[in-house]
Parts: sequence; structure tokens; C-alpha cells
Amino acid sequence: MIELRELTPIDAQALQLIYSPESTKYLGRAPMDAPEARFHAGNAAASADQSPRTLYMLGLTAAGDLLGVVKLHLERPPATVSYILRPDAWGRGYATEGLRRLLALAFGQLGLPIVHAKHHPDNPASGRVLVKAGFTHTGRVSGFETYLTRPPRPASAPRAQTRGNPAASTAQRLT
Repeated sequence: MIELRELTPIDAQALQLIYSPESTKYLGRAPMDAPEARFHAGNAAASADQSPRTLYMLGLTAAGDLLGVVKLHLERPPATVSYILRPDAWGRGYATEGLRRLLALAFGQLGLPIVHAKHHPDNPASGRVLVKAGFTHTGRVSGFETYLTRPPRPASAPRAQTRGNPAASTAQRLT
């Protein structure tokens, strides 16, 4: 079972493993070195105290092991998500579940109307993660595949057959 948690400065070493050469291949950035990892771990912890909060940079853990990071960026509309995992955690559903939990926060507690995401076209696995998490592909912008998702619609309760069925009619009035 995975959990999302706030990052702390002691996560710096784990962030270096997450932002490895293999994981950053399609991100247009270099792998994370020790000073940058310390900076980002401290920045993530500090962002948790901001009001209003503009960045949720959360650790994705399984059995207490920090496997990745999911982010919800609120700096400017529309809100966007991003994610990264250690290579040994790929293909196990962790990113999909982490994004689903992050979207629950975005649409639940934060009440956002829409969330966007993107990925490099040479990384189709990232697109599959987004679709499984509930995103819809919207096209290509500036060389990136783009996606969006909206809050789930409330499920309407199925209507009971009431004609000639008093029990169904009573059940419908109670719901």
C-alpha cells in the first residue's frame, strides 16, 4: 500500500536516487546532485508551511520506503501535476495510485476545477500512467503530449422500479 507524505530535509539522499539519470531522461534536466537534493527537500518542507500553499511536493512511499515524488503545482492556473519514481519502482502502479491520491486532494479539499499534465512524446509509459489516473489526452503543445482531468461527477443513485413494488417505493423515499 502506498502513502503520500510531506517531504523533510532528511529525504535528500532518497531524492538523489529518485532523480537519477534514468528517471530524468525525458525531463530536460540533469540528475539531482547532493546540494540540489538538500535544497529541494528543504524547499518541499518549507512549501508545506506557505499560506496560501502553491506547491504540494509529496513523497510517495511504500512500506516506509520513499519511491518517488508527486507534485501539484498551483503557482498559476491551471493547476498541473508531475511525478517521478526511482527506476526500481516503475511498472508497479505506484505512480498511478500516487496521482489518484493527489487528484483526490486537488478536487476534494482544494476544490480545483481542472488539472493538467504533460509528458515527453518519447516516454509513452508516462502517458499510460496519466490515462490510468483519469486524465484525457488533449493533443501536443510545444513538443509535449498534453492531458487534463476534471473532478469526477457524482454518481447518481440508481432509480428503483416503483410501479407495483411498495418496497422499492419506500426504499426510494428513504434514499
